[in-house]
Amino acid sequence: MTDTLIAVAVQDNGSVSPHAGRAAHWHVYAISQGQPELVWNLTLSPAGSLHEWHVRGDGNRHPLHEVDIAICGSAGEGVTRRLAERHTTLVATSESDPVTAVIAYLNSNLAPGRPHEELPCLDPEHRQAVSGR
Repeated sequence: MTDTLIAVAVQDNGSVSPHAGRAAHWHVYAISQGQPELVWNLTLSPAGSLHEWHVRGDGNRHPLHEVDIAICGSAGEGVTRRLAERHTTLVATSESDPVTAVIAYLNSNLAPGRPHEELPCLDPEHRQAVSGR
């Protein structure tokens, strides 16, 4: 079986996470006959986040390398490029519903993502020191 696997970064409320780098939860859908089926929930530790994997730059694989497509609200060019090196395409969208985002991607009409902002990339403690919040 060679189903396409699509992961969507999700927030605790179930909506698409606005930023890939610090997303702790990902829903993984298998696409069979053009329809998504939720098959796994992936939970990443803070050290396993895409941001930490990307800045570590140690060449190790990331769990998202097992999916074909990863969808999020926004992502930087560096992490997008590094995932693509191992054949995972990272796309950003302003769509808030994970299943709607997957279906829109499959139909080639996924709404474009938000601009990438550096502040959400930072470690929460460093972000507080930089932003004062």
